[in-house]
Amino acid sequence: MIKKCWPELFAAVESGKKKFDLRVADFDIKEGDILILEEWDPETKQYTGKKIERVVDFVYKFRLDDFGQQKEIEQKGLYVIQLRIKD
Repeated sequence: MIKKCWPELFAAVESGKKKFDLRVADFDIKEGDILILEEWDPETKQYTGKKIERVVDFVYKFRLDDFGQQKEIEQKGLYVIQLRIKD
């Protein structure tokens, strides 16, 4: 699966800092699949030629109102929080 990735997010994935991705669920993907991120420059509206491949480790699909909070999410937005074990 190939997807666009804005430069600042691409750099965070490339460095290893960003280990998650939030996408509209308009495609099929499952654990074990390979996700290819292609860096996209929104200013030039062109791909830069940089690509990263990552193995999909976990997929969780949800709808905005799955937890009865659609209006609040629309007003305040969402956080995506990456966790690690405390050292």
